[in-house]
Amino acid sequence: MFLGTHTPKLDEKGRIILPAKFREELSGGVVLARGQERCVYVFSRPTFQEKVEAITKAPLTSRAARDYVRMFLSGASDEVPDKQHRVTVPAALRDYAGLGRDLTVIGAGDRAEIWATEAWEAYYAEKEEAFSSTEEEVIPGLF
Repeated sequence: MFLGTHTPKLDEKGRIILPAKFREELSGGVVLARGQERCVYVFSRPTFQEKVEAITKAPLTSRAARDYVRMFLSGASDEVPDKQHRVTVPAALRDYAGLGRDLTVIGAGDRAEIWATEAWEAYYAEKEEAFSSTEEEVIPGLF
């Protein structure tokens, strides 16, 4: 499970050092994909395979499903961490998420997310008040 907030740097070759807490789960390889809200999703290979199996069960006749599958899978990249636990973030994904040197990597349960630090801080500032003031059940069974 991916938890916490980490602040690695992107090196000049477009590589990120995976947070130590995530390394064991990602040691067998990672899949990077376009995330919603202009971040990069980071999945373990088995979790990504589960996601692919789930989304490809959507009816082929559903335009929204076809669009989602195309956007999600066309930007996905299978990567293997090197001996220093670095993973290359492909240029297309760096551009998509506006990634520069300063990054914020957050744990999001079954995945990690890579954000441009400035974008994460803006997102966090915008969403924190709503999170703090939630009065009703947003996620069934959570509270």
